[in-house]
Amino acid sequence: MTASDIALVLAAGLAAGTLNTVVGSGSLLTFPVLVALGHPPVVANVSNTIGLTPGSLSGAYGCRRELAAHKARLLPLSLADVLGGLTGGLLLLGLPARSFSAVVPVLVLLAALLMALQPRLTRLVAERRERAVPYGDGRGVRTATGPPRTTGRALPAAVFAVSVYGGYFGAAQGVLLLAQLAIALDDDLRLLNGLKNLLQALVNLVAAVLFTLTADVAWLPVLLVALGSVPGGLLGAALGRAVPPAVLRAVVVVVGTVAGVALLLT
Repeated sequence: MTASDIALVLAAGLAAGTLNTVVGSGSLLTFPVLVALGHPPVVANVSNTIGLTPGSLSGAYGCRRELAAHKARLLPLSLADVLGGLTGGLLLLGLPARSFSAVVPVLVLLAALLMALQPRLTRLVAERRERAVPYGDGRGVRTATGPPRTTGRALPAAVFAVSVYGGYFGAAQGVLLLAQLAIALDDDLRLLNGLKNLLQALVNLVAAVLFTLTADVAWLPVLLVALGSVPGGLLGAALGRAVPPAVLRAVVVVVGTVAGVALLLT
């Protein structure tokens, strides 16, 4: 790699780490760079996942204040998340490289649409529930006849499905996760973004361990992406906390739409 190649990968890692933590879709910055540098798509995807994992972990650490509001949800959602990430990683290693190219843009565009419709969908779901009173600390809602609402019945299964995709390819998995969480749960979007960052980090970690043990990896790009993504994750955590929920939602919709269209055209 030339000096300009190294600088390009470092810069892409920094931007991807920041974008992943604020919204998601950071892989759409680093993955094309690695392909452009001559790495085969599967090798680029594997190396990209491993390289972005330290940034995902730093982003989750930066969101530890937001994660304190989700204690009751962490175990069921984390278990579903880890199992999904492992399943997706195994699928990537076992299926032809071209097999994910058709479905990825559709999923990303669907996530952007769901996020755009999220306020209306949330209201429709709330109308079907019993009258609820919000907690002051953002952990959930208390119904008139039941215990605090935590994950809901379908949310772990939905997280598992998105985590399969995250372990398989990963681009815009944060958009998908955040759209799911925003529709299923009644918390401030910034709190949900912290939970999204933890789930995203777990998927990347599981897939990274699997790929390290079993796949062909381009280790110099991995190191460069990691060096950029770690400070990017911390920067993204601070930015995500400062952005108003309405602005965050708009950014997710724009990024998801642009990413989906870009993938359709590639």
